[in-house]
Amino acid sequence: MHTGSYINGQWIHPQSKRLVRNLNPADPDDVLAEFPSATAEDVQRAIEAATAAFRDWKRTPGPERGRVIWRAANIARQRADEIARTLTREEGKILKEAKGEVLKGISLLEFYAGEGFRMHGKTLPSEARDTFSYTIRRPLGVVGLIAPWNFPWAIPVWKSAPAIVAGNTVIFKPAELTPATATLMTEIYEEAGLPPGVFNMVVGAGSIVGEAIVHSPVIRAVSFTGSNEVGGALYAKAATRGAKVTCEMGGKNAVIVMPDADLDKAAVAIHGGAFGSTGQRCTATSRVIAMPLVKDALLERLVELAKKIKIGSGLDESVDMGPAVDEKQWKTDLDYIQLGKREGARLVLGGKKPEHLGNGYFVEPTIFDNVSPDMRIFREEIFGPVLSVTTANNLDEALRFANGVEYGLTTSVFTQNIDSVMNFVEEVETGMVHVNEPTIGGEAQLPFGGTKATGVGEREMAEEGLNFFTELKTVFINYSGKAERLMIR
Repeated sequence: MHTGSYINGQWIHPQSKRLVRNLNPADPDDVLAEFPSATAEDVQRAIEAATAAFRDWKRTPGPERGRVIWRAANIARQRADEIARTLTREEGKILKEAKGEVLKGISLLEFYAGEGFRMHGKTLPSEARDTFSYTIRRPLGVVGLIAPWNFPWAIPVWKSAPAIVAGNTVIFKPAELTPATATLMTEIYEEAGLPPGVFNMVVGAGSIVGEAIVHSPVIRAVSFTGSNEVGGALYAKAATRGAKVTCEMGGKNAVIVMPDADLDKAAVAIHGGAFGSTGQRCTATSRVIAMPLVKDALLERLVELAKKIKIGSGLDESVDMGPAVDEKQWKTDLDYIQLGKREGARLVLGGKKPEHLGNGYFVEPTIFDNVSPDMRIFREEIFGPVLSVTTANNLDEALRFANGVEYGLTTSVFTQNIDSVMNFVEEVETGMVHVNEPTIGGEAQLPFGGTKATGVGEREMAEEGLNFFTELKTVFINYSGKAERLMIR
């Protein structure tokens, strides 16, 4: 596997004193790679290469661009085990989850390969005589993609595949914590036949590489996934110069459990949403809002399930939950657990580092009860295996608690009552809603994204994910030679 950055079809090690150190969070002494970080000058080289490549790539027919992505899907399927093991080793999630992420990325590649045949426009009637009017979608040009560490395969795929199929050329910045998985994706695109300069990967610090992408007047659009702090600043900077921007940011997702819920089904769904991927999903379940009649019985089930979780290296296939991604996130998890205690929540389970696991960044699955909606552990994104349980007296109060945070990504309700279902779907303030299933999950053909502080710009995945990387052109063709248009503008 290569290391470094990939610019204009060449793998390079930038001339930089700053190093990217790629560590295994289950064993920080295990160093996957160490190489020089890219500089702003490297970003500029990548932009120049992408600008030159765009002239030919935009003229490549959409179906042909799609066939490159289809070949990438086939190559990824052949290398699926390698991708999953690399992902587990550098990000920490268990191998089963890593394999699931790889398969999701392959589904996304297959979906967007087909979108090369479906660059939708419309034919619409004109008010003028003898005039044919229609719209077409055209690529923007050079686009910037900034991806997070928690899904280092699937998220880069769902950003890059639609950008490429739409006819753009790409500057991609992966997270510094997970460059190896991003490198495998880059190798696959290269093997699939992308021409030099169409896809460029620049590995470096957000303060250098990310800033260079955001401020470049050449880059027509920026797609970002990450924290609200970084995303909000990025949005303001890029929008100031007129670039298109989409930002997918935080989540604080709730599950509402009504009195008629199937508690066994609800407990399994909450358990997977809260502790799967060590809680390091933007769609993770971090809040449970249960009715008084069922709260204690539900909590008992949740504790019983969480006690069975085996923690350790994700490469051990008997393990159920891996480590936090790095020392910073590990300390954040532990700090929030201490905060929850100080705020007066009742620690029911977990809350510590398992001492028998050495120097890995492990945190026990943690459950708090008696959490009030004004507590910070109820309102703020933790991004770790910490679940807060509270009680609401009815659906209206539960919705008020669920909606009373700045985020709006996903929410779920467990009930058998159709009135409760429809009321919930109508009133909950999230971009995605689930009924009798976990808060996690997404599919290639369905839009992904949230409201409020969670996201700005177009949804990702599905047709909307491709549309973001295009601009509409409206065409009027007068075929009679008579100029009779009513001049309104």
